[in-house]
Amino acid sequence: MDPRVEKLASVLVNYCVGVRPNDWVVIQSEVLGEPLVNAVVAEVLKAGGNPTPILFSDEIRETTFRCANDDQLKFIDPLLRTAIEQMDVSIAILAPRNTRSLAAVDPGKMALQANAMEPLMGTYMQRSAEGTLRWTGTAYPTPAGAQDASMSLREYEDFVYGAGLLDQPDPVAAWQEVRDRQQRIADWLADKKTVHITGPGTDLTVGIAGRTWINDDGHANFPGGEVFTGPIEDQTEGTIQFNYPGYYQGREVTGVRLVFEGGRIVEASATSDEDYLREMLDTDEGARCLGEFAFGLNAGIQRFTKNVLFDEKIGGTCHMAIGRAYPETGGRNISAIHWDMVYDLRQGGEVTVDGQLFSRDGQIEI
Repeated sequence: MDPRVEKLASVLVNYCVGVRPNDWVVIQSEVLGEPLVNAVVAEVLKAGGNPTPILFSDEIRETTFRCANDDQLKFIDPLLRTAIEQMDVSIAILAPRNTRSLAAVDPGKMALQANAMEPLMGTYMQRSAEGTLRWTGTAYPTPAGAQDASMSLREYEDFVYGAGLLDQPDPVAAWQEVRDRQQRIADWLADKKTVHITGPGTDLTVGIAGRTWINDDGHANFPGGEVFTGPIEDQTEGTIQFNYPGYYQGREVTGVRLVFEGGRIVEASATSDEDYLREMLDTDEGARCLGEFAFGLNAGIQRFTKNVLFDEKIGGTCHMAIGRAYPETGGRNISAIHWDMVYDLRQGGEVTVDGQLFSRDGQIEI
């Protein structure tokens, strides 16, 4: 086994979620992530926790959407409900065999299931905000992920582990340094009211007054490398033309352009799969509002890989999610979806905050 797998498992269990004796730890992964799941189980047991590993596959998810009727799509698995309501720790591992396995699924079926799951996902996020549930998500490098990133598997492994600072002698110490650097930015943003982004095809203003900026230093997502908040629900105005494709549920949507008025998306277009974009925006009332706004700060991630876990942290970018907000930010938007889209500020973007220059061409200026 690659020694970095065991190193990642140790960081996930002991740093990201801090497993304690008697914690119930649910570990979910696609089948190809089994080597990391095995290493995580060992680390959880060493920490005194009680692991429950759950393996699933792309093919099973596709079969469910293809064969289930509406009532079956709305069925809430009692085991899943129990886990979300009672587990102490959740560790999710992305390890796809085929990143496009759901590309042909009817978006209406996805929306139906997402709406049925929304109250339970609300419980998950509220427990996280209250601190009664500790969670993290990470990626295990697979050939499908490498192909999406236009890399060999070996190159992609180096990228994934490097982005997590696992090539450092002491990854935890390295992440603590990241925390300190990012906290300075989060503190600077804390009392600000308005973010203004300009760039090719983009002139967007986002209201942030009174909202909390969260320092993602690799705890809730691994790797970390961003600061984020929940925008004021009725104070996003203007237009953004995303210069990276949007990926959601196995679908790729390019050239996304959104126009906001009074916090809501009033126009939406795309150069590919526009119908899918519109269907997702019609999922529910909250899908046309922003639930998150963030700046990507991970200097170890400099290329787009079609995996939002990494892409949203590219140093010199910002991203925003349509749909559900994280309660700990003060955001109140509720939706069955949370779709992150990344805007590369390095391509002529400028950000001012309360009229003061924050970044130009992706370089922080404060």
